Amino acid sequence: MAKIGTIVWTDLTIPNAEEVRDFYKEVVGWQPSEVSMGDYADFSMDAPGTDQTIAGICHACGDNATQPPQWLIYILVENLDASVEACRRLGGNIVSGPRQVGTDRFCVIRDPAGAVMALYQSG
Repeated sequence: MAKIGTIVWTDLTIPNAEEVRDFYKEVVGWQPSEVSMGDYADFSMDAPGTDQTIAGICHACGDNATQPPQWLIYILVENLDASVEACRRLGGNIVSGPRQVGTDRFCVIRDPAGAVMALYQSG
């Protein structure tokens, strides 16, 4: 089980997900698998020769349309609402969310220096 404060996920949200999926497949050897999003598919990227998922490559549409086109880390927090409040109080701001995904919740924030990352609370 992941520990609070650790990076638990990384993904990239971009308009040209198929092209960039193929880029990473050829450049680093990641193997893609489709993740159904209803009327389109995002991609889980697995380490070469394994079924270990390394990252996600997602389409910038729907709820993801406001995500910045960068590799985004997700850090596990104990209480998302408390972390969002602390972010605002300490000069950060909310880029998107909080959003519910199954029993989990996440929120993309910008820190006072302008760096973007996500806070993630497991359900």
